[in-house]
Amino acid sequence: MSRIGKLPIAVPSGVDVAIDDSLVTVKGPKGTLSHTIASPITVAKGEDGVLEVTRPDDERNSRSLHGLTRTLINNMVVGVTEGYEKKLEIVGVGYRVLPKGPTQLEFQLGYSHPIIFDAPEGITFTVEGPTKLGVVGIDKQLVGEVAANIRKLRKPEPYKGKGVRYAGEHIRRKVGKAGK
Repeated sequence: MSRIGKLPIAVPSGVDVAIDDSLVTVKGPKGTLSHTIASPITVAKGEDGVLEVTRPDDERNSRSLHGLTRTLINNMVVGVTEGYEKKLEIVGVGYRVLPKGPTQLEFQLGYSHPIIFDAPEGITFTVEGPTKLGVVGIDKQLVGEVAANIRKLRKPEPYKGKGVRYAGEHIRRKVGKAGK
């Protein structure tokens, strides 16, 4: 039995969960998220305001979707109550970020031109300094994807470690040229 899949999902007060066949919609103080559940998995509201994710059989496909579905629904509940944030750091001489509003950033990353980065719907940016920024939103997948796209603008290189990295990310360093 899936250890993650059989855990109940606690729904805090102020969060409204609507189950319509295979569509689960979660409304909370920060917004609304919805997810379509794959066919063999079912979601039901239990007593005490918890959600139960069940599977009909022990087929391989059902087992693999059981824990995934439970985690996705739990991430939606956490997203509409607390939200998600990914922090990024910029390392390098002259590398910096400027806020152009809550949904637009301008990067100077060693190229001959500045890079303007627009946020998709539901994502905002927080800039704590010229080299520190955060990606904030209620959808965990979208926050991670936007943070990865920003990191992709200038990946950290292994010789000096210059580039955009996640906060706390360790970059494996290489030794430079050997002198004579």
